[in-house]
Amino acid sequence: MSNVLAIHASPLEVPGVRHAFFTRQGGVSTGLYTSLNGGVGSKDDPRAVSENRRRMALHLGVEPAHLLVPYQIHSADALAVDAPFTERPRCDGLVTAARGLALGVTGADCGITLFADPEAQVVGAAHSGWKGALTGILEATLSAMESLGARRDHIHAVLGPTIGPKSYEVGPEFIERFVESSDTYRSFFMPSPRDGHGFFDLPGFIGHRLQQAGVASFTNLALDTYADETRFFSYRRTTHRQEPDYGRQIAAIALV
Repeated sequence: MSNVLAIHASPLEVPGVRHAFFTRQGGVSTGLYTSLNGGVGSKDDPRAVSENRRRMALHLGVEPAHLLVPYQIHSADALAVDAPFTERPRCDGLVTAARGLALGVTGADCGITLFADPEAQVVGAAHSGWKGALTGILEATLSAMESLGARRDHIHAVLGPTIGPKSYEVGPEFIERFVESSDTYRSFFMPSPRDGHGFFDLPGFIGHRLQQAGVASFTNLALDTYADETRFFSYRRTTHRQEPDYGRQIAAIALV
């Protein structure tokens, strides 16, 4: 094991599966990226990001080249993989039944969700910001797992560090977009002090979508990326401070 600080969830601690919700602690990056920045899309020193990811792979018990993270585009696209890739696929969900591969997604406020069907030995990872959650990335990841033999009523899903409902203020256009999709989504917004604005419960919305999809269990670790600067990077916190860039944490799961 490496000395990175990672968070684990009991529903995913099953035979044959290893997982981690990595924090920002235990890496080699400095400055804004201190210290376990996993984002190749950041302006951090690529050598530092590579070493950080090597440490994550070591923690998961896989080769560094076998820690697979897609080029995330806030889509509803999920891909099944059975071997390492050299060019990152443009999607927001990965699933596999192959051993020795760690499937990862990055986040710095967006939902990072890990999935496992212990019986079928199929795992998955999904990056779900508001757009992906609304347009179907979670359901697409479940369908991709089913294509490999999983059953969604056997799949356990865990949501890692995500911006919390008290930290995510949005404007009227944002709220209207959700309500136009379904009036029931009003329940995921609470009034804010600013007229017409509201606080959006992204973790609650992700949980609702997964429970409606019929998973065996959903667990929200209730870790607010915006509020906990010691452990997590946050895009919104960086934006409010007008900082030039931000790091990304990684969540990953592997069959070992």
